[in-house]
Amino acid sequence: MAFTKAVKSQAKLRAAVFGPSGAGKTYSTLAIASGMGKKIALIDSERSSASKYADRFDFDVLDLEEKSIDSYVSAIKEAGQAGYDVLIIDSLSHAWQELLEQIDKLANAKYRGNTWSAWSEGTPKQHHLVDAILDFPGHVLATMRSKTEWQTEQGNGGKSKPVRVGLSPEQGKGIEYEFDLLLELSTEHVANVIKDRTGKFQDKLLEKPGQDFGQPLVAWLNDGAAPPASATPQ
Repeated sequence: MAFTKAVKSQAKLRAAVFGPSGAGKTYSTLAIASGMGKKIALIDSERSSASKYADRFDFDVLDLEEKSIDSYVSAIKEAGQAGYDVLIIDSLSHAWQELLEQIDKLANAKYRGNTWSAWSEGTPKQHHLVDAILDFPGHVLATMRSKTEWQTEQGNGGKSKPVRVGLSPEQGKGIEYEFDLLLELSTEHVANVIKDRTGKFQDKLLEKPGQDFGQPLVAWLNDGAAPPASATPQ
């Protein structure tokens, strides 16, 4: 055991984009991905909604009918084996919703309604999903839904108007720690960079982030020493 000098190594991005319905999560991730790589794959759990943008972006899609964690993990591994530069997971929230349903079923079937005990089987499944994302050999952009809340603000002329805002993403507690970049999208398609390990965009507001955002991200990720061949992407 010994300390060595820290060196910045080349890396693959792990980014999460979350926001309420209508924020533009799918479009934004496709636009960002187009600036990061040529070979893009998208796991679609949103009933083929991403394919509506096939006339604007070049990507391959896998429509995920079964939204279990095992299905997500299998799809992620398949994309890795196919050599895609960028993988979009749209949306990661369905995996969490499916897991919550499984926990309820387990609690009733095996643990006399005790959901706390049922999580002894659910937590490893969540960890399995996170490991699959971290082990993917390319870049990962994952969308997550956020709970929607309405607030009232003063509009022009002093009149009050309702404004839709997003809250925390619908995924497991602490999932944000697994990502290098967190973008919170508003319904006006403005991204608030609430976490950024590159240090270039922290706390900035980006209007309609797209290819011109993905390109400098890749430049930063490619700057540094080549990682060991056996290293797991981070």
